[in-house]
Order: sequence, then structure tokens, then C-alpha cells
Amino acid sequence: MKEFTPAPDSTSIVSVTDRVKPVALGIGVTSVHFLGPRAAFVGGEENVALVDAKGEITTVAVHSGGILSTASDGKRLVMGGDDGKVVSLDAKGEATLLATDPKRRWIDAVALHPDGAFAWSAGKTATVKSGKAEEKSLEVPSTVGGLAFAPKGLRLAIAHYNGATLWFPNMEGSAEFLPWAGSHLGVTFSPDNKFLVTTMHEAALHGWRLADNRHMRMTGYPGRVRSMSWSAGGKGLATSGADTVIIWPFGSKDGPMGKEPAMLAPLQARVSVVACHPKNDILAAGYSDGTVLMVRLEDGAEILVRRNGTPPVAALAWNAKGTLLAFADENGDGGLLEL
Repeated sequence: MKEFTPAPDSTSIVSVTDRVKPVALGIGVTSVHFLGPRAAFVGGEENVALVDAKGEITTVAVHSGGILSTASDGKRLVMGGDDGKVVSLDAKGEATLLATDPKRRWIDAVALHPDGAFAWSAGKTATVKSGKAEEKSLEVPSTVGGLAFAPKGLRLAIAHYNGATLWFPNMEGSAEFLPWAGSHLGVTFSPDNKFLVTTMHEAALHGWRLADNRHMRMTGYPGRVRSMSWSAGGKGLATSGADTVIIWPFGSKDGPMGKEPAMLAPLQARVSVVACHPKNDILAAGYSDGTVLMVRLEDGAEILVRRNGTPPVAALAWNAKGTLLAFADENGDGGLLEL
């Protein structure tokens, strides 16, 4: 991108901070997603703040309590709450109730499939709803930690204690257990559908090569990994959890097995959230001291988007075209950067 002016061998930081449009949301923020042209900043309680390119804010009440989980495909945002409800929000700002847990249990995880199917979990139960088809549910050995749909086919990955379960909701007896000791809290498929990776309660990732379920251990973090993002093309998995952005290589059939990760954008602060650009080999990283950087994967060249001195960055997202970057810290102070 033209904004990256350092030479290929340079890691000096340039800045675009004066081009950021400040956004004062007034709510604690847990995540951000783009719905069409607007950024949807999800609050920890009840509300979503929709912000357009001019910085105008529209607040929408979506839950009657805490918002515990989110997923978005760019057209709609699906959320789970401690009110036992699954709610979607569209680009017009209209909220729709999708499901209610019969026991009003917390909706701990949600996931969206490209064809419109969605999934949610309450306790040990994961449920999938696809189009007009009836709901299909599966109970796993322990409380669900995370959900993710495979990029091809209606297959759901369910992270839980001591491993993950792969499930085809439309096929009887199709649940496949992938074991690994410990608590698995989040899960993602690689874009090429060849690998499955989970975040863990301990400071590590774990993965499986799906062709033969071979294990992939990704350790060495000083803290828990709370954010993952696949690079454009899916050849790298960027992660938080250290004082640099850790990027694991997935460009070969063996994934990161036997390989060292790349370590970019070191600071005297912990990386709290990462978001890879949807089209180019660039990522945005937010830090525990409030810093936001854009980083070029090829050579580590950095652009300063936001200076330090605030609470940790809690939310980062690119729009589908990669022309807008939205961010916010835990207190709801954020910004929009147009590239």
C-alpha cells in the first residue's frame, strides 16, 4: 500500500495519527465488526454503537444484559447474551431475535456460516440452525469454549475441555473427537480447510492437521492468546499474547510443524488484539498500552495509527475492501482510519 513508505529493509515507524477520526463511544467495548459501510462497536452490556465514516454514532439496544459472544460476515452481526438470547443486527441497524435458550442459559459462543447458517452454544450444548431447516444440537463433554464453521461444507468445530469436536449437523453420527489435554477456549479453521487451531487457557495454541489429525503444538507465549487472525491468502496466523505479534506459518502441508514463527512489531507492551487486512499482507495490532500499529508482513515496516497512554486496545477490524480500519480501547475511546 502507498502509505507504507519505509524501504524494504527498514523497520522505522511512520505515522498517520493525524488522519484518524476520533470516536468517543461512551461504552466499554469488547469487539468491532463492519456492517456494510458502518463500524459496529459491541459493548460489554446491552448496546452496539454503529459509526459511519463521518463519525456519527447510532446506538442500538440488542440484549437485556451482558453481550458474551459475537460473529459477523459483514452483512449481519450475530451476538449471544447472558439473557439466553441469540440476536442478529443488520446493516440498517435492525435487531432480530434468532433463538432463545429454553433454560435461559448464557450464550457463550456464536458462529456464522457464509450460506447464512448460524450456531450458538449454551453450557455443553452446541446448536446449528440452517435456513428453514430444524435446529440440530450436539452435547459435548464439557462447556463449549468456542465455535467455528469450516470454510467449505456445513461442518462445525466445537472447542471444549480436553480437545475439540468436529460435527456435520446434517449427518447422523458424524461427530469426531480431536483430543488434547487442557481447556480449549477458541477455535478457527484455516482458510484452505486443512488445519484446525484452538486457543487454550494456558499460554499456547494447539492445532490439528485435518488430513491425519496430526498434532501441532504452538507454545512459548508469556500470556494467554485471546486474538487470532488469518492473513490474506491464509498462509499465516497472526496472534496476540506476547510483546510482539506472533505469526505462525501455514503455507506448506505441514503447517507450522518444525518451523519458527515470525515475530513482528515489538513494543514494551503486550499485544491485545490483531486483525489482518482482507486483501494485502498487512495487519493491524492493538497493544495493552493503547498503541495501534499497522504492520507489513513482508518486512515488518510499521505505521503508527494511535499512540500509547490509554487502556488496552480491545477491538480492531477492517472493512471488506480494506479501506477502513476501526479500533477502540476497553473504555470505548476509538477511531476510524480511512486509507
